[in-house]
Amino acid sequence: MARALVTGSDGITRCFWGSSDAYREYHDEEWGMPTRDDRWIFEKVCLEGFQSGLSWLTILNKRENFRAAFKNFEIDRVARFQQRSVERLMKDEGIVRNRRKIESTINNAKRAAELRGECGSLAAYFWQFEPPPSARPRRKTRAALAKLAKTDASTALAKDLKKRGWSFVGPTTAYAFMQAAGIVNDHLHGCEAEERCERARKKFKRPRMK
Repeated sequence: MARALVTGSDGITRCFWGSSDAYREYHDEEWGMPTRDDRWIFEKVCLEGFQSGLSWLTILNKRENFRAAFKNFEIDRVARFQQRSVERLMKDEGIVRNRRKIESTINNAKRAAELRGECGSLAAYFWQFEPPPSARPRRKTRAALAKLAKTDASTALAKDLKKRGWSFVGPTTAYAFMQAAGIVNDHLHGCEAEERCERARKKFKRPRMK
């Protein structure tokens, strides 16, 4: 059976997937840290949508290209993209050139602007779907987390987003976003980042709906 935790040459024990050079910085500094940054939240939702059917490493390696192509994922700027923007992006070899996903990102920017106006911020909207402690595994093992590709909370989030006109945000994509944004802390038990992210979550002031 593959190891769940890996101790690197730096002496730090990490989740198995974060031990490689390609993932280490993302694992250590970003994944699982709570945020109320709307720009980052929108970026991550969009990139999770682009990742559908691909590896996250493919998206991570292209992230700076995506940021350049989509105006740093500033919601109002992306919401103003038009059909000629789609055609321009379809010629951009630095990103994933999938027409449906590109059009989805532009659509979702418009829906995000609406949501921000209604709720005060994207952060306030998404954090309301944080699951209660009772819904979380008592011990985060690799086997326990393997059962959480989607959850009741991520299914509810995806259903509500679909009702609001969002696309490419199904329950599995929604859960991957929740993991990345620290809405859940899915670093494995024993990973150095688990305790650090949990301390950050305890200090984090959850944004409120207006």
